Amino acid sequence: MSVAAVTPLAQTLADGLKIFGLALSDAQQQLLLAYVELLAKWNKTYSLTAIREPERMVPHHLLDSLAPLGHFKAGHGARILDVGSGFGTPGIPLAIARPDWQLVLLDSNHKKTTFLRQAIVDLKLANVTVVTERVEAYRPEAPFNVITSRAFSDLAEFVKLTRHLLADDGEWAALKGVYPHEEIALLPADVKPAGVDTLAVPGIDAERHLVHVVRA
Repeated sequence: MSVAAVTPLAQTLADGLKIFGLALSDAQQQLLLAYVELLAKWNKTYSLTAIREPERMVPHHLLDSLAPLGHFKAGHGARILDVGSGFGTPGIPLAIARPDWQLVLLDSNHKKTTFLRQAIVDLKLANVTVVTERVEAYRPEAPFNVITSRAFSDLAEFVKLTRHLLADDGEWAALKGVYPHEEIALLPADVKPAGVDTLAVPGIDAERHLVHVVRA
């Protein structure tokens, strides 16, 4: 038995990855669990997430962030922006799973970005940059191939605030709960939905969807 499959938390993670068809190394799985450990530790003081038990963090934060991984339209070396990253989801799990991607975790909350900066140091994530900024004011040197978010805002607002950050051939990939029929209907005329993936996350008894939006 591998080191990564010894504890109940590690087993929950490994089982979820198997369901997703994601082949992550033992080292990557250990990094994901180290992130949960760090989050649980900081959460006692800084109240970063309402979920306080590590055994619930694995499905609700790790697996929920990794469920859309195979659905992102992003190749080797892609630039990914996680808007309103909060305590690092989905950005940190994605960065661990795809070290070939360059991720920017953007949040205007200094308390949360302080945690994010410490997390990327402790986890030695060389492919992650943390930015403390309001998204509408953010002006990076290069645009992004994928802009994602987890419970940041409705789709129209998400597109409005980030359109200056997306590459011409890039996509918005928004993580949602129930199928957002109304939000899709209210998208501005210069963008269009490019598909909605239904995601099943083991350990979470709730709907999950990934909404793809591109320029019209």
